[in-house]
Amino acid sequence: MKGTLAQVRSYERSVQLLMVNQFTINLGFYMLMPYLAAHLSGTLGLAGWLVGFVLGVRNFSQQGMFLIGGTLADRFGYKPLIVAGCVLRTLGFATLGLVDSLPALLAASAATGFAGALFNPAVRAYLAADAGERRVEAFALFNVFYQAGILLGPVVGMVVTGVDFRFTCLVSAVIFALLSIVQIRALPARRADDTGKQHSGKQHPGKQRPGKRESVLSEWRSVAANPPFLLFSAAMIGSYVLSFQVYLSLPLEVRRLSGDGEAGTAAVALLFAVSGLSTILLQTRVTAWCKTRMAPGRALAWGLALMGLAFLPLLAATALPVPGAGLGRWLLAAVPPAFAALLLALGTMIAYPFEMDVIVRLSGDRLVATHYGLYNTICGIGITLGNLLTGAALDGARAAGMSALPWLVLLALGFACAAALFGLHRTGRLTAPAPAEPQPVTA
Repeated sequence: MKGTLAQVRSYERSVQLLMVNQFTINLGFYMLMPYLAAHLSGTLGLAGWLVGFVLGVRNFSQQGMFLIGGTLADRFGYKPLIVAGCVLRTLGFATLGLVDSLPALLAASAATGFAGALFNPAVRAYLAADAGERRVEAFALFNVFYQAGILLGPVVGMVVTGVDFRFTCLVSAVIFALLSIVQIRALPARRADDTGKQHSGKQHPGKQRPGKRESVLSEWRSVAANPPFLLFSAAMIGSYVLSFQVYLSLPLEVRRLSGDGEAGTAAVALLFAVSGLSTILLQTRVTAWCKTRMAPGRALAWGLALMGLAFLPLLAATALPVPGAGLGRWLLAAVPPAFAALLLALGTMIAYPFEMDVIVRLSGDRLVATHYGLYNTICGIGITLGNLLTGAALDGARAAGMSALPWLVLLALGFACAAALFGLHRTGRLTAPAPAEPQPVTA
């Protein structure tokens, strides 16, 4: 941990602040969101489909608006979008704790989702800009802070929710309000136009001069007319579908074998502990090892392959007889999913820093936040479809007595995406494009 903190201190203040910001964002978010469904269905008495609708609105307003958030960040600067997102989430979380009517709940849920669409692309583009040539290592450290917030948030939320869920909402809102104030006062202003000259002293030849821009539609067309970027985005969908299984198929498998009692709860908690702690302890070492031994495209392919292999323990467990009860049944319910969670975390550790770096490379260091926004939207759509198909596969496989089928499908998905990434790497489609010529400026 001392080595990690020393690495963080080696970056300039803006990068350090962005990492602490992301930890705080995840802390405030995850102390509330895991308990929101229970509040909606229990305290407020909403029907199950309405709970799903409210949560779905939040997800759609974030995933569907990433491109808008990225475009605004490129046009108006990264800091205003980061601050605006935090302020909007402050209002959204406070509202969730103060209202009980469905229209107000939907508005608050949409606000919290759109807030994420505002600050997420801006934070990543800002980090990539200020980290310069060290952005792979910076994104590795960023993932440590990201996972630490995810790990600690539900624990804090469990304690605070013990008082009252509305109190949890207000505490989370206060966290985002304080974060907004800190960023207004301490985060340096940074525009997309600044990033090309920030570390080199001259502007990237493919950038527009400050004050002159293409129209939004022209910018979107230029991003959409980037085949290597689109192919890379499509290939990486699988990584998000696979990593999301820590929240979907693995807990469902644990509950299927261990039930809904305390033993099942402990086994599910073990999944998240293994995933989060392994990232916090190993991320920077894994990234350093990979960077000295392989090209980014090869690292991405190995990361996806390892994420596919994560489902081998579950596949092997289907060949074992299920004990009737006791310690043996709990071990069967807990150990294979925990091992799968560890391998998924390792695969993500390998891939994530290079994934973020490749997006910047494929953007040609131009409209970086817009590229991040479109990338997140594409992957968000993929996660939604992937989760629907995974859930259907789990139900169908159990009904048909073919419990191994979902794990085989997920294993094949990891290998297919790894092969696609390796193919993009071998054909040179993951390398940075040549600097673009300045485009005519349109109104």
